[in-house]
Amino acid sequence: MKRNESPADRDFRAEVRDWLETHLSGEFAHARGLGGPGREHEAFEERLAWERHMAAAGWTCLGWPAEYGGRGATVEQQVIFHEEYALAGAPARVNHIGENLLGPTVIAFGTDGQRARFLPPIVRVEELWCQGYSEPDAGSDLANVQTRAELVDGGWRITGQKVWTSLALEADWCFAVCRTEPGSTRHHGLSYLLVPMRQEGVDVRPIVQMTGTSEFNEVFFDGARTDAANIVGAPGDGWRIAMATLGFERGVATLGQQVGFRRELEGVLALARETGAIDDPLLRDRLTRSWMGLEIMRLNAVRTMAGVAAGAPGPESSISKLVWGTWHRELGELAMDVLGAAGLVADGAPYDLSDWQRLFLFSRSDTIYAGSNEIQRNIIAERVLGLPREARG
Repeated sequence: MKRNESPADRDFRAEVRDWLETHLSGEFAHARGLGGPGREHEAFEERLAWERHMAAAGWTCLGWPAEYGGRGATVEQQVIFHEEYALAGAPARVNHIGENLLGPTVIAFGTDGQRARFLPPIVRVEELWCQGYSEPDAGSDLANVQTRAELVDGGWRITGQKVWTSLALEADWCFAVCRTEPGSTRHHGLSYLLVPMRQEGVDVRPIVQMTGTSEFNEVFFDGARTDAANIVGAPGDGWRIAMATLGFERGVATLGQQVGFRRELEGVLALARETGAIDDPLLRDRLTRSWMGLEIMRLNAVRTMAGVAAGAPGPESSISKLVWGTWHRELGELAMDVLGAAGLVADGAPYDLSDWQRLFLFSRSDTIYAGSNEIQRNIIAERVLGLPREARG
């Protein structure tokens, strides 16, 4: 607990802690610690049931205005909730893309009809979402979107491919950036469409990773349809809406992500004590720096959330992906160094990995997907700091 918390915030923290302690027992006792990066396949149905249990008690979409099903929680209360959630060892969330990315985007830019249609199922965890941004030639270069959509018979007809689509197999809906103006290039002529996943014309193909699991997927749209009204913002305004979603993703959503990060770091610390690696001054220094890095991420997320509460994410949101991607990759490397030679041996045949081996392998992707570190540095330099553009061929 922070020493400068108000009495109301202390009461809220106690409420959160008591509820989690009471309800992460009995039916959900086994759910503690399940899921997270590289482990999204783990007990998915049980985690979904847990999150619906939370929704029934009013613990989803805390920061949303009450008129849209949230609690209107303050920034500080949202931070408190995520801290207590981590301390309780609660399972990784399954609805974070809908709750933290699509929901705030629809609240900020959607129509009244879209808010009425899409927000309540997110609050109740009845519809899950995935994010259709990256493409085979438009991953870090997001503006190079080639997936096309055209208005045909009162609806959008979508053709193209998205890749690295997290949780696409479980998702009911996808928010996809598509090129809707023929002949347009780069960030011009893009639109932000809401597309149902359970239909002919949508083919989801899991991508098997080094971990042997498949959080990421390819999604092929072959004449998939969505209603003409399922466009957020105006046609051609998709780039602005997509950038706003990224601001939400790199603000509020990172607090939920940090729940898993904190749990992983605490596990590495416990492992270091168990193996005796804690006595190595160099490893002890790296463990300390890892803790400091996580605190910096939390503070930056709070700063970003304050900007969101004031109307829109600020430029500080641009650094979060670079910071957390690098931090998490280094945590995986640290875990292997704490394990020592034992980290080179699989738990069993043919490819049973320990949690630490899975963390090490999966976190290699963190500095690549959603914009590689190199691309992120260019974006920060050119668009945030206003430095001269890098020479292009």
